[in-house]
Amino acid sequence: MKIGIILNTNDAETCWNCFRFGNEAIKNAHSVKIFLLGRGVEIENIKDNKFPLIEGSIKKFIKNDGVILACGTCLTIRGKEEISICPVSAMEDMLKIVEESDKLVSFG
Repeated sequence: MKIGIILNTNDAETCWNCFRFGNEAIKNAHSVKIFLLGRGVEIENIKDNKFPLIEGSIKKFIKNDGVILACGTCLTIRGKEEISICPVSAMEDMLKIVEESDKLVSFG
């Protein structure tokens, strides 16, 4: 199954759960794409003592062929041009994820 995820928050626990879910889906032979939208593009800057494993969950997701895309407009609004974990994308890429996914999940 193709699973699309939209992550629209920088809340540490929600981001952690998003990637936990994505990794579990990949482990169960699903393909997963995550689109970072709004505050979701701030994921690299999350520092939270309760959820220190976010970075490791992201690395595991990428290592296991999970795909991450980040909204370029959302990055620009925050004064950023790029994000180190994934390519900068646009609404057309988010639309493509929605169109091609068998299931769509939103976090945030």
